[in-house]
Amino acid sequence: MTVPGFTDHKFAPNGVDITFSQGGSGPALLMLHGFPQTRAMWTHIAPELGKTHRVICPDLRGYGQSGKPQDVAAYAFREMARDMTALMAELGHTTFDLVGHDRGARVAHRLALDAPNRLRSVTLMDIVPTHTLLAELRADVAQAYYHWFFLAQPEPFPDTMIAHDPDAFYHACLLGWGGAKLTDFDAALLDHYRRAWRDPDTIRGMCNDYRSALSHDFADDAADLDARIVCPTLILYGADGAMARAYDVPATWAQKCSQMQSATIPGGHFFPDTTPNATLAALRAFLAP
Repeated sequence: MTVPGFTDHKFAPNGVDITFSQGGSGPALLMLHGFPQTRAMWTHIAPELGKTHRVICPDLRGYGQSGKPQDVAAYAFREMARDMTALMAELGHTTFDLVGHDRGARVAHRLALDAPNRLRSVTLMDIVPTHTLLAELRADVAQAYYHWFFLAQPEPFPDTMIAHDPDAFYHACLLGWGGAKLTDFDAALLDHYRRAWRDPDTIRGMCNDYRSALSHDFADDAADLDARIVCPTLILYGADGAMARAYDVPATWAQKCSQMQSATIPGGHFFPDTTPNATLAALRAFLAP
């Protein structure tokens, strides 16, 4: 399933195939999905932003139709960010706006630190900094975000358990982080997500994403603890989401951004799926020239 009106392409930066959809015209805008989804999550948002921007929506490595390397280290946010900077350079975009949700937002944070000269702006959706979540882990956060630690267990334990009934596990994820029912999701998108997450290689790839968070990303973020995002930054978060319940989300980012705005979106963690119109309005306002 592609983004409506967009064309699909494949590029192999750093030796890993990255499948992406692109469309529209104007300044370049890169949009990164989260777990357990694919680039199709932007179906109701990207075509509208394509009226003012050239929009590129890739599948992150390990997800959807992109490559799924074996090595856990290959799933570090730094490696995923390198995929994206190489992809955008290949497409001729020396600078671009960047939007990321969930894992895509964590990739976006790393990209903003590692390649600050490439970004005009960055939007981070419904996350607190990785180091903050892990270093200051509280009981309520551990209970809500238990999947971080389940998925990070060595292969093949979580992979095997999930493969027994992928829909049951990933449905629980979609419904577990604040105020959503399956009927809140586009039925066609849900069917697409199901086809993607039933693939054993995708299950392994998504587990490796979380394994890398503990084995690589935490150390990378600790080394950059005082680093700031220098471009204009928008922090969006679900008003009813697990992060909003557990944190003052803008406060977790205030010392990590040089120019920050923040806003809530109705709904829980998956608000780009469940309230796309409100999400689109917030992005339009921020990305307007």
